Amino acid sequence: MSIIIGFDDYLTPAKQLAQSLALPFQQVDLHRFPDGETKVTIPTPLPKDIIICRTLNQPNHKLIELILSASAAREQGVEHITLVAPYLCYMRQDIAFNDGEAVSQKIIGKLIAEYFDRVITIDPHLHRITDLSEAIPIKQAVSLHATEAMSAFLQDKFENPIIIGPDEESYQWVQAIAKPRNWQYSIATKQRHSDTNVEVSFSSNDDSQQFNLTDRDVVIVDDIASTGKTLEQSVLQIQQQKPKSISIIVSHAFFVDDAIKSLNALGVNNIWSSDSVIHETNAFSIIDTIKAQLDKK
Repeated sequence: MSIIIGFDDYLTPAKQLAQSLALPFQQVDLHRFPDGETKVTIPTPLPKDIIICRTLNQPNHKLIELILSASAAREQGVEHITLVAPYLCYMRQDIAFNDGEAVSQKIIGKLIAEYFDRVITIDPHLHRITDLSEAIPIKQAVSLHATEAMSAFLQDKFENPIIIGPDEESYQWVQAIAKPRNWQYSIATKQRHSDTNVEVSFSSNDDSQQFNLTDRDVVIVDDIASTGKTLEQSVLQIQQQKPKSISIIVSHAFFVDDAIKSLNALGVNNIWSSDSVIHETNAFSIIDTIKAQLDKK
C-alpha cells in the first residue's frame, strides 16, 4: 500500500486525495530557522511506494523542501516517488528571449526528474511543447486538465452560457468545456506589451463565429490568472455588448495585488477557481481528476 505525504500549506486537498484513494495520510514536519533554512522531517517508516502532494505556487522554498523530502525518503528505502503538484512552477520560460536568460523550464524540469519517478500536474503553463515529458524528462510526466471539473461546475450555474477565451492559448480549454455541452464559444486575440500592459480584441475563428453577447451569461476561461490584465481587457470588450452577466473561471488563481478588486469594479459577477492553488476564489476541486489518474497506476 502507498501513502500520501503532504505539507501544511496544501493540507486540505492532500487529505482529500488520500481519503478518495483510501490511503493513509501523513504530514512532513518543517522547522524554519531564523536564517531561512528549513529542517525537513518526513514520516517513518515509509512503504516502497509513496505519493508526495504539494502545489508549487510561491515555489522557491517549496522546491528545496521537496528535494530534501524525496532524498530522505530514498534514504529510508523508498523505491518509487510520485509528485502530485496541481500547480507546477517554472514552466513558462521555455526559451531564452534575451541573452543571459535562464531557461527555467528545462532547468527545473531536469531537477524534478532527478528526484521523482512520476509527476502529475494540472494545466501546466506550456507554450511551445505539447508533452510534459519534454520539460520533465521521465516516462511518467502527466499533464491533466481542469476542464471536465470546470464544465460540470458551470452546468450547475448556467443553462446556456457563452464561453470566451481571452487569448489563442485558451482555445484548448474553451473548446473542451463548451463543445461537449453544445455551448457557443469564441476566442480573443491578445497582444502583450508587458506584464501589466495587454491588449485584447475579439474576432471569429475557424470553429466559432462572432456571437451577440447581449443579455447572455458570458464565462471567460483561462488556465492562470496572475495580474488579471488580460481578463480586464476581455471584460472591457465584452461589456460593450451589455451581457446579462460576466463570470471568470480559471485553473490556477493568483490574482496578485488588486486584481480581484479591479475585476469586480468592471462589473464581473463571479470569479471562480480550482483548488490547485489555495485562494479565496476556490469553487471547485481538481482532486477527483488527479484521483482518476492515480487509479490507473
